[in-house]
Amino acid sequence: MKVLKLMLKNTLRHKLRTALTILGIAVAVVAFGFLRTVVTAWYAGVQASSPNRLITRNAVSFIFPLPFAYRDKIARIEGVETVSYMNWFQGVYIDKNQFFARMAVDAETALGVYPEFLVPDDERETFLRERNACIVGADLAQQYNFKLGDVIPIDGDIYPGKWEFVVRAIYQPRDKTVDGTQMWFHWQYLDERMKQEMPGRAGEVGWYIIRISNPGDAGRISEELDALFQNSRAETKTETEAAFQQGFIQGTGLIIQLLNFLSFVIIGIIMLVLGNTMIMSARERTKEYAVLKTLGFSGGHLTVLLAGESLIISLLGAGIGIALSYPIVGLFSLMVPKSWFPIFYIEPVTLVLAGGAALAVGALAALFPIQRALKTSIVDGLRFIG
Repeated sequence: MKVLKLMLKNTLRHKLRTALTILGIAVAVVAFGFLRTVVTAWYAGVQASSPNRLITRNAVSFIFPLPFAYRDKIARIEGVETVSYMNWFQGVYIDKNQFFARMAVDAETALGVYPEFLVPDDERETFLRERNACIVGADLAQQYNFKLGDVIPIDGDIYPGKWEFVVRAIYQPRDKTVDGTQMWFHWQYLDERMKQEMPGRAGEVGWYIIRISNPGDAGRISEELDALFQNSRAETKTETEAAFQQGFIQGTGLIIQLLNFLSFVIIGIIMLVLGNTMIMSARERTKEYAVLKTLGFSGGHLTVLLAGESLIISLLGAGIGIALSYPIVGLFSLMVPKSWFPIFYIEPVTLVLAGGAALAVGALAALFPIQRALKTSIVDGLRFIG
């Protein structure tokens, strides 16, 4: 009890210095949490991938199409349950700054392959009936105030021309890891127009989405499928959905690695800030520790006293930082268009890392002061001037 009282009194002895140290730790924890959230948001698509979905794309590059005729051949491979397909459409809505995924899909199979996109049955039926109908995510509908029956005009770029799509369904993400900012429309609508205006581009799909019955057969099915189209005019590369998503972010991998590295550099900054405070405090109290030794305080008492003070400061800073992280991350998600970071929230593992780092830093920052206090003799401590 006496040691605890001394611990608290020492912590509050220099209120301004302690307050600034706690503030510095809190700011560092907020920065750590924010950077880690950006990193996890960037990889959210990979983490949300389904193990029973394979993606087949052109072996040369994702930007090259595949023939629609491949669909039936893929469907005959043992272990394949459903074959769907998509095209990246893009285009411009309002201006080029309004980015969200706009894709032509096989309306009959897409929602079955992606069961995490929840659509009411009546809206699904309406969408299937109308060629120029589209489905938008709930987050996208909220961002642009889309309602059922609204017309979305898009200026084509990859597929030139003026396009109009009618909102006939709004999907709800099954959970918070599912992207709610996509727009889907009928691939057949796109293909019919290509047959009229650009016949050379008709009958092409961007990639195939293959639902398999057993994720353990992913390797065999991938090899068998790619062998099927070997030496054809459009060879294929089949991979798991997670690997396909990973390919999207490879171009920015260096930036993400840098952010990840910086988030852990911040832990080192926390240790330097707290370590400096503890060293200054221990130096000022050299005589006091000598007096405590004279009164019978053991090395264990001094260790607990110094380590406890360091841990109190680090945990207070971490607690304030974690508490501030939620509103700051929430504010950022409101300020940035939802389509930039469809999934942006603080993961529990980020909080565990922040709390664990605070404990580790608190313990490490006390090591040098503890060593100094234990090694300094009573005579040297009483003689100390500083």
